[in-house]
Amino acid sequence: MAKYLVIVESPAKVKTIKKFLGSNYQVAASNGHVRDLPKSSLGIDVEHDYEPKYITIRGKGDILANLRKEVRKAEKIYLATDPDREGEAISWHLLYALKLEEKLKEKKVYRITFNEITKNAVKESLKNAREINMNLVDAQQARRMLDRMVGYRISPLLWKKVKRGLSAGRVQSVALRIICDREEEIDAFIPEEYWTLDVNLDVKGEKKPICAKYYGSVGEKKGIACKEEADRIMASLKGAEYTVREVKKGERHKKPPLPFTTSTLQQEASRALNFSTQKTMRLAQQLYEGVDIEGEGTVGLITYLRTDSTRVSREAEDMAAEFIAAQYGKKYLAEAAGEKKNSQKIQDAHEAIRPTDLNRIPTAIKEQLPRDLFRLYQLVWKRFVASRMSPAEYETTSVRIQAADQIFAVSASALKFEGFLSVYSPADEEKEENALTVGLSKDSVLTFASFDPKQHFTQPPAHYTEASLVRALEELGIGRPSTYAPTITTILARRYVVKEEKNLYVTELGEVVNHMMKEAFPSIVDVHFTASMEALLDGVEEGGVKWKTVVSNFYPDLDQAVQSAEKELAEVSIADEVSDEECDLCGRMMVIKYGPHGRFLACPGFPECRNTKPYFEKIGVACPKCGKDVVLKKTKKGRKYYGCIDNPECDFMSWQKPSGENCPRCGGPLLIKGNKLVCSDAQCGYHILSELSNKSG
Repeated sequence: MAKYLVIVESPAKVKTIKKFLGSNYQVAASNGHVRDLPKSSLGIDVEHDYEPKYITIRGKGDILANLRKEVRKAEKIYLATDPDREGEAISWHLLYALKLEEKLKEKKVYRITFNEITKNAVKESLKNAREINMNLVDAQQARRMLDRMVGYRISPLLWKKVKRGLSAGRVQSVALRIICDREEEIDAFIPEEYWTLDVNLDVKGEKKPICAKYYGSVGEKKGIACKEEADRIMASLKGAEYTVREVKKGERHKKPPLPFTTSTLQQEASRALNFSTQKTMRLAQQLYEGVDIEGEGTVGLITYLRTDSTRVSREAEDMAAEFIAAQYGKKYLAEAAGEKKNSQKIQDAHEAIRPTDLNRIPTAIKEQLPRDLFRLYQLVWKRFVASRMSPAEYETTSVRIQAADQIFAVSASALKFEGFLSVYSPADEEKEENALTVGLSKDSVLTFASFDPKQHFTQPPAHYTEASLVRALEELGIGRPSTYAPTITTILARRYVVKEEKNLYVTELGEVVNHMMKEAFPSIVDVHFTASMEALLDGVEEGGVKWKTVVSNFYPDLDQAVQSAEKELAEVSIADEVSDEECDLCGRMMVIKYGPHGRFLACPGFPECRNTKPYFEKIGVACPKCGKDVVLKKTKKGRKYYGCIDNPECDFMSWQKPSGENCPRCGGPLLIKGNKLVCSDAQCGYHILSELSNKSG
């Protein structure tokens, strides 16, 4: 019979950890949180020292009953929930839900944590078992109560003033404000004209001409504001001689990237793999908890996924050095690994996200992983290996060309040593190699060929994407690694924001809610106030601030603001979006509604008319078979495809987005595939490069 009980959060970890421990150990799962504040009320006694009222979460009774049976049989209990504030709080709640207080006095209940689910890490954690860290628990309690206070006091106000189903949140409301502020910047932006002027020059003895960019006058770098200025410069250079004034050669080193944190993983997965933050975290959780690998069983492939640290353990450093030296050569090994310098506190002093074993090369286990799981694992593996490699080295050439009193410049760089680039290149970085194809020196004879003036306009700030919003939240100190994905998921689910081709756009509903929050609760949506609250929570974790002090200082001001808002805020009516579909029963134009499974069409005549229909997003392309609209649909498993709105009468469907154009060779529909338009008939084989691909969903 097992003498020791190990309690983890996730059932997926049970199988992985059980394999590392002998028959003396029983491993069981709590399935996440077991106690929480009640859903039906605030759950905080504001009259009596802000004492929280925790209850057992509905549906957890059977799980707790089974855990109590295991507790009775065990000599020692190890609480092995996640290694962060929330995990510490879950262990504390388990302590009371399982009535382990007496065993705690007898020193039979221990807290263990591991940053990776590997045999060594799990066994080492048992050797370093400790007591529950109440500072971590209190920091999590304070966060939970602050979030509950904001949600439960302000959300009902939004229901009353706007409509039911809305919500406010301490972090989500600030995230919404950040997006709204960016939209206002974009709306207020006035483009300014500017010009560039290139000159094409032939070089004596060389087949290829060169293109030099306007730099300014002798001794002064200048821009070109308008066409008249560009024309004046070109006129002043009529008949001028072009001579090489200066040629400078040098070297430049490009540093390898730091290993992933939660934030940078979400950003890079969005850019490189087109994953949402929610999808990235779901897949990363699977990689952390364990995946079945042939010959090894269930193993954790990456370290803990919620971290803002770029620190790497000495063991991992040694593993990386050995691997890189063996696979690539010692020249590719970094002299000293980098680490992010961060003035803010790094939560829980975790390691960066990295593979648990570099010898599990992604391509070697590709066939054993689902496609998206493989792609994310490969991203983490490559990034970590690259972070421990030497910089890339470039040879740079800078040329200044003079004509009369004007200067033109040519800059180029050529990759001399690839270093970390042999493994990994960030998705948002363009390839830098643009070496001069001709030899230039001060003796080179240049002949004018043509000018190439171009008009440009300054661009407004870009709309936020999920990736850039995560980066903004991190830089502003709002939220923590565990909160980025749920925050974005919530504002999308509430329809405050919609996502189109990666960009986040504020809806009318989002604008109304943001305006109300700014008017009635300015401190709640103040970026600096929210960041300072995070700093206070860090203070609780470090033991320097009492958690009830944070809560008791926050609530009275919130309560007063809610009471004022109930009297002063006007009610706002948000009309449903009208579709172009007519109700089959009464002839009214149907409106778009939002339900638990997404959008649907409903008759505005409810309750007299209760007609509803599925809502399909039209892509603006006619069906190549029947001429009706092509719409975006999903299979039962959630995979997107394009089909005729008249299905099942018309059976047209395609996994690729139809372009609306026909193949000039066979007349079949052309589909958007990558950066090409491809004929839907594979035997035809026609394809052409297309700009439409940039607009594909």
